[in-house]
Amino acid sequence: MEKQMLFVMGMIGGLLLLIACAVKGEMEGLLDGILRGLIGSVGIHLCNFGLGIWGISVGIGINAVTFLTCAILGIPGFLGLYALGFYHLL
Repeated sequence: MEKQMLFVMGMIGGLLLLIACAVKGEMEGLLDGILRGLIGSVGIHLCNFGLGIWGISVGIGINAVTFLTCAILGIPGFLGLYALGFYHLL
């Protein structure tokens, strides 16, 4: 139940961010966020593939929460996801 609530809160936050960018008229910021999210998703896929070759399964999936994390925070969000993944392995 707690994970579902966290997911819903992330989705609502992302939607509010999209609406705020659209209302403010800064479509460039919206497109920049979407591009960061897409690049972050590709980076997650490539890192999972590379770590899988070495036999390390971190388990970072590509979903709406990870997409929004990369879109909003950029590289620090991407690194934070993997930091949490490695912490979970301990």
